Amino acid sequence: MSDFNVEELLLQLTTKEKAKLLSLKDFWHTADIPRLSIPSLRFSDGPNGVRVTAGTGLGATFNTELLTRAGELMSLEAKHKGVHVILGPTCNIQRGPLGGRGFESFSEDPLLSGLASAAIINGIQATEGMSATIKHFVGNDLEDERNFVNSIITERALREIYLLPFQLAVKYSNPACFMTAYNKVNGVHVSQSKRLLQEIVRDEWEWDGLLMSDWFGVYSLKESLDASLDLECPGEAIMRKPEPMKHAISNREVNLNVIDERVRHVLELIKRGVSTGIPENAPEDDLNNTPETSAKLLEVAREAVVLLKNEGNILPLSKKETVAVIGPSGKIGRINGGGSASLNAYYNVSIFDGVSKKLEKEPPFALGCSIDENLYDFGKFVTHENGAKKGAYYKIYKEPADAANRTLVEEFALDSTKYWLFDYKNPAFPDDLFYMDIEGEFTPEVSGEYNIHVSCVGTTLFYLDDEMVIDDKTNQKLAPPKLGSSSVGDTKAFYFDASKSYKFKILFGSGPTFTCPTDEIFAHGGGSLEVTIDKKDTDENRIKEAVELASTVDKVILCTGTSADYESEGFDRKHMDLPGAQDELIEAVLAVNPNVIIVNQSGTPVTMPWADKVKGIVQGWFNGCESGNAIADVLYNDYNPSGKLSLTFPKRVEDNPAFLTFKSNNGECIYGEDVFVGYRFYEKTKTEPLFAFGYGLSYTDFKIENLSVELKGEDVVVSVDVTNTGSFAGQEVVQFYVAPPKTTTIVERPLKELKGFKKVAIEAGATVKVTVEVPIKYSCSYYDSERQRWAIEAGDYTAIVGNSSDSADLLTAPISIDKTSYWTGI
Repeated sequence: MSDFNVEELLLQLTTKEKAKLLSLKDFWHTADIPRLSIPSLRFSDGPNGVRVTAGTGLGATFNTELLTRAGELMSLEAKHKGVHVILGPTCNIQRGPLGGRGFESFSEDPLLSGLASAAIINGIQATEGMSATIKHFVGNDLEDERNFVNSIITERALREIYLLPFQLAVKYSNPACFMTAYNKVNGVHVSQSKRLLQEIVRDEWEWDGLLMSDWFGVYSLKESLDASLDLECPGEAIMRKPEPMKHAISNREVNLNVIDERVRHVLELIKRGVSTGIPENAPEDDLNNTPETSAKLLEVAREAVVLLKNEGNILPLSKKETVAVIGPSGKIGRINGGGSASLNAYYNVSIFDGVSKKLEKEPPFALGCSIDENLYDFGKFVTHENGAKKGAYYKIYKEPADAANRTLVEEFALDSTKYWLFDYKNPAFPDDLFYMDIEGEFTPEVSGEYNIHVSCVGTTLFYLDDEMVIDDKTNQKLAPPKLGSSSVGDTKAFYFDASKSYKFKILFGSGPTFTCPTDEIFAHGGGSLEVTIDKKDTDENRIKEAVELASTVDKVILCTGTSADYESEGFDRKHMDLPGAQDELIEAVLAVNPNVIIVNQSGTPVTMPWADKVKGIVQGWFNGCESGNAIADVLYNDYNPSGKLSLTFPKRVEDNPAFLTFKSNNGECIYGEDVFVGYRFYEKTKTEPLFAFGYGLSYTDFKIENLSVELKGEDVVVSVDVTNTGSFAGQEVVQFYVAPPKTTTIVERPLKELKGFKKVAIEAGATVKVTVEVPIKYSCSYYDSERQRWAIEAGDYTAIVGNSSDSADLLTAPISIDKTSYWTGI
């Protein structure tokens, strides 16, 4: 079907067919109606295949034009994966630094979050028919008991902080879809909140796209339909099963007009998807893995990197200097956090790889310490076909390994033995029961004792040289859940000789063979498998080796950070400290070599008790496939750093505004900081952060002067001259804040709030005039909860311009509003 008339199809659909369209048919596809040639659309997280920089890094670019290009790249990748609807961007707010999915969202600031979202959506939807899905609407800002936690938020904070990013996205990009959050807001699950979905999003904002649930995030039949939720995800439906739907409709519990309106939105999305030209069940390919794609990923990753400290101009590095790469994030590319935001990317450039490309020979390396809770993915270190090809070889059967006759269904190579299979579907396995044989060879880089860990949802037997050595089948125990259930599994130590190659076989039975009783929803389907490995050692020995190495070189690139074990969907961070012995490693290395550059890769802030002692600090984020190349380009001045912090980095976790309330207390989470999120709180309470929101250094110097502010029609127009007074070409971010009238007595307001920004490239010695235009109503308003309107209070506001929220030389100018006025909508 190349095109169709939605209203005509509505008249032809039976009630049963309408009900069918209101949930996905499986994990990723809308229902099809062959009788009327209505095709199925494919949804995808990501989409799988290319991962650009994580949200906080994208926010740190402060470059909406660049983010639009990133969206265009996501759209192109989606076409190669046969995807019609991209489930992103994520647009929640980092109330504090411990959110498990904090890395996915853009910022603690609603304006930066909203404009970044709009830019990416515009890029995605620049391809005809491609659809973006802004999520998770709304108040999904922590993972603790996320499916039922009640986010208790004042009306003013809800409007000014949490709804505003979505409102701006509607205003500046018009996303095709919204995805609702799991949680409740003020007592009602968002997926069935008529006030949030119908009255605000559809009526007040006049948005008319498709509203879908998060996966397994529908908790009612009638209420969700009446609230305007169009699509339950995934399928098969939990709440919108055929018989209950038929019963509710036939007994007029749900009005047929409501059903028609929900189906109308689904059909309009399908019509939109058809216009992409992507066929139903399109084959996937990796043809987007090109030098052009890599160049685009590198462009984004470079602009995300933030130079936080450069004492004595320790950076940029010279290729004449000797350097060592040390640290648990040195040789492992920390390209994304965990959960649905993770993927098996085309490739992964580590910092060690990137630095090695700058030098004539590889620099020396020491791990220093380990931070990986579950060791390393075994599949990354193995080969098959007698060492000729990387990864393991998989064969999927209908019958178990001890069956007399087996039916081979599928076979392929994969460089991973760590994954979920709950969305794996094959017509050969209607009950999700299948068996995988995984084979290959392992040849260690160095001789020694290694730990191998096996756990799963399903059953697993691990063989070395035809001997069964790990049994996660006979006496399974259930582990505490993180994102879904798993067995505790088993870890055993083996001595491997580097001069030998060892054959291995993994016999896996899918989810239905799991012997541990569990009601966990993510235990359903094909299950999961985790086979990991690490050389057995102690951090004491690793630190000793690192110290010995550090004493032999001019400078040390010390690679710290978190990983998907600590920042992930499904759980929040337990603390803000660097995991493992990283702080001890840093102190030990500093004791023998003062010339240390810390390169930190985390999605959200970490504690830096050594910040005053080290000379250089670079925040590298979870920065996508090209992360290592981007960081190396910054270190060696092949790219002048231009990123700005999208989040405040506090000195201590106790300093953050949500410290006392960032958890579910018996199913409730009170947003006690109200509108004072992020820098709004630090400035109001005079709490000095480690690094302020909007902060970031360059290898050159900029001077901002000649501030001009005028009210022009419905806009505030701010202009400044920016001069590059240094020796290198670079980019600067002009940040426009507004302070409320000092005489206000109506509500307590932040000292200042970000209202606009613009990034500009300037050659050394050149001056550029930068102009930022922002609607007056978005510059000066607060939300009047009593009137249920945005209010522009009469008075004298102050325009504030600088290159960070705490610039020493902030420029100011007055903005006078003569008459109080009120508004609603977008």
